[in-house]
Amino acid sequence: MKILVIQQKMIGDVLVSSIICNNLRTAYPNAQIDYLVYASTTAVLEGNSNIDNIILFEEKHRQSKKELLNLGLQIRKEKYDLIIDAYSKLESWILVFLSNAKRKISYKKPGRTFLYTDNVPFEPFPKTNLGLAIERRLSLLEPLDLKIEINPIPKLFVSEKENKEAIALFEKHQVRKDRKTIMISLLGSEKLKTYPLEFMAKVIDYIADYADVNILFNYFPKQLEEAKTVFNTCKPSTQEKIYFDLLGGDLRSFIGLVNQCDLIIGNDGGAINMAKALEKPSFIIFSPWIEKKIWATFEDGIHHLSVHLKDYHENLFEGKSEKMLKKEALSLYQEFKPEYFKDKIESFLEKNIR
Repeated sequence: MKILVIQQKMIGDVLVSSIICNNLRTAYPNAQIDYLVYASTTAVLEGNSNIDNIILFEEKHRQSKKELLNLGLQIRKEKYDLIIDAYSKLESWILVFLSNAKRKISYKKPGRTFLYTDNVPFEPFPKTNLGLAIERRLSLLEPLDLKIEINPIPKLFVSEKENKEAIALFEKHQVRKDRKTIMISLLGSEKLKTYPLEFMAKVIDYIADYADVNILFNYFPKQLEEAKTVFNTCKPSTQEKIYFDLLGGDLRSFIGLVNQCDLIIGNDGGAINMAKALEKPSFIIFSPWIEKKIWATFEDGIHHLSVHLKDYHENLFEGKSEKMLKKEALSLYQEFKPEYFKDKIESFLEKNIR
């Protein structure tokens, strides 16, 4: 049996959708399971033996109709028995149409049901604490009626070498071993997903005031100035606990560093999803335009907790579409004061550090 799973989106999406591959491997141990993703996301799939081949969706496939057609024909040559399209947008519709696969599963959306043999309802509300991001992916397995116990938890695989390199970095920067270590998801993938820097500095002050911990910042070199702004806005007593220059050289080394941390706090995004896959407790600060019900995965109020402006000012969201909220995100962020959830951060720290 040959299976292709499609998910050409960002790191968090690719990692979460890998649960489809993981469960398919349990159900069909001898199948060939391939995964089509962006080249920039493959680091989160390293070491995952549930995936046989990674097929890259590259920028040329997006820019050129000819290249997209060639990719579709390449997929057709593979003669897949089953395709699960977790992306379900124009690019994947074309690939699915060209694939000639025997069975094709995706979400039920207007105008495209003819492309698939199985169209799964795109549920609007979560039924469990798994969150819609997980529940929707798992729903794509339902038409197969798998006779297995479904595992909903995404997994990251860290090698012994990567763990040793992370430990060596901790030692190089003289990270105190007698304290717990917190990773701060400092900046989102874009400004509209980034908690205001002066507010984030207050959050980090709350953490440092409440607990004697080591604090690491997650940021890319191109985000250095924003990271410095947060650091310089923090109190001197907080700055003493921050290991500002302790960074991984690439995504795999960052994963190794997170594996040595005890928990993560900060902006929603890939870093949070990677930390969860490493079984680290998480506290998420959501952007006003992002739907909490989708990405508040495994929320239990203890090990995984999140906050959203809507929790405190529901009136600001009445009658507004996602498009409108995205347009107003920066002004809405200014209404999302860190003191609103100071007690929740302290409770989270109490339950996961003390």
